[in-house]
Amino acid sequence: MKFVRFIMKNASLASVPKHIEHFSKFSPSPLSMKQFLDFGSINACEKTSFAFLRQELPVRLSNIMKEINLLPNRLLTTASVQTVQSWYIQSLMEILEFLDKNPDDFKVLGEFVDALVTIRNRHNDVVPTMAQGIIEYKEAFPQDLVTNQNIQYFLDRFYMSRISIRMLINQHTLIFDGTLNPVHPNTIGSIDPQCEVGDVVQDAFHSAKMLCDQYYLRSPDLILQEMCNGPESIVYVPSHLYHMLFELFKNAMRATIETHDKSNTLPPIQVRVSLGDEDMSIKVSDKGGGVPFRRIENLFSYMFSTAPAPQIGEHTRPPLAGFGYGLPISRLYAQYFQGDLQLYSMEGHGTDAVIYLKALSTDSIERLPVYNKTTLKNYKVSQEVDDWCIPSKEPLDLKV
Repeated sequence: MKFVRFIMKNASLASVPKHIEHFSKFSPSPLSMKQFLDFGSINACEKTSFAFLRQELPVRLSNIMKEINLLPNRLLTTASVQTVQSWYIQSLMEILEFLDKNPDDFKVLGEFVDALVTIRNRHNDVVPTMAQGIIEYKEAFPQDLVTNQNIQYFLDRFYMSRISIRMLINQHTLIFDGTLNPVHPNTIGSIDPQCEVGDVVQDAFHSAKMLCDQYYLRSPDLILQEMCNGPESIVYVPSHLYHMLFELFKNAMRATIETHDKSNTLPPIQVRVSLGDEDMSIKVSDKGGGVPFRRIENLFSYMFSTAPAPQIGEHTRPPLAGFGYGLPISRLYAQYFQGDLQLYSMEGHGTDAVIYLKALSTDSIERLPVYNKTTLKNYKVSQEVDDWCIPSKEPLDLKV
C-alpha cells in the first residue's frame, strides 16, 4: 500500500509543471473590497466560493511559481528558497485535488475548508524562510545592481501574491467554518465594514509600546488627532492596517529613543487621521532624527537592513528589529487595495510616514502580479550606461 501511494505521489509530482504551465496562462481575477463583502454577506454561498477558489487559487499560485523559476540560479538553489518552492508545489497539488469534486457534497466543502487551513498554516513562515534564503545568497556571492533589482522586483510581486492568496483563504475559512468571532461579531471574514481607524492605531501603538518598554525600559507617548468630529471608519481589513501601523510605531519608537538616549523626556509620536472623498490618510510623525534623503529607498529594499540579520529560530534578537522586511511588506499591504505608504524624512529632526487608503470600498481593488511577456523582460533587464555623471554613493568626509 505504501508503494502504491509512493508511485501515485511521484506521478502527481511529475504533472506539476504541466499544471503550472496551464494555470499560469490565465490572469488572476482581482476582487474589490465590495465584492469581498458581497461574497461573504448574509447571502454568502459556500458552493460559489468553493467553485471560484478551486480555479482562482491555482491561477494565483501558478503565476507566481513561474516567476520563482526566473530568479538567479545561485538564489534558486539555496536550501531556504527550495523549501519555499516545495511548499507552493504541495499546496497547488492539494487544491487541484478538488477540481473534479462535487460542490453539492457537504463533506467535500468541509474537506476544502480543512485543506485551506492546512495550506495557510504551511505558508506561515514563508517570509522569514525566503528572507533566510536572501541572507544565504548575500553571504555566499558578490552583489551586483542588476541581480539586486531583479530580486527586489520579484519579492515585491511574490509577497503581494502571498497577501492576496491568504486574503482569499482567510475569507473562505472564516466565513464558512461555522463559527462567529466573539471579539469582532460584525466582521465579514477578515473585513470590518466599519473599521474604526483610531482604535487600530491605539491597539498597534500599545503593542509596540510593550515591546519598546521591554527592550529599552521606556517608550514615547502617543498623541492621536482625528481630523473630523467623530471616529473615522472605512471598510478595511483591520489586521492589515494593524500590521502597517505596528511596523511604523516600532521604527518611530526605536529612532526616538536612540536619538534622545541622553534625555530624561522623550518627544511623543503624533498620529493624524483624515478621511476625504477619495482617500483615508494616516500620518505617523516622530522626532527620531530622520534619515538622509539618499537612504529613503534603501528602507524599502529587501537587500538592505539597518539591523543585524537574525537567524530563524533565534529567540534573542532585538524585538524592535529583524530582517528589514517590515517597511517593504507594510507598503505592499497598503498597495494591495490601491493605497500606498510613503516616507518623508528631515535629517536632524524626524520622519513622517503616511499611509494612504481608498475611502470607498468600490475603489479598493486588489493589486495583483500577472505573469506575462512583460514580466519576462523585467527579469532580463540589463544595466544601461547612465548619461548623467554619477557621484560617489557615500558622502565626502569634509573633516579630513
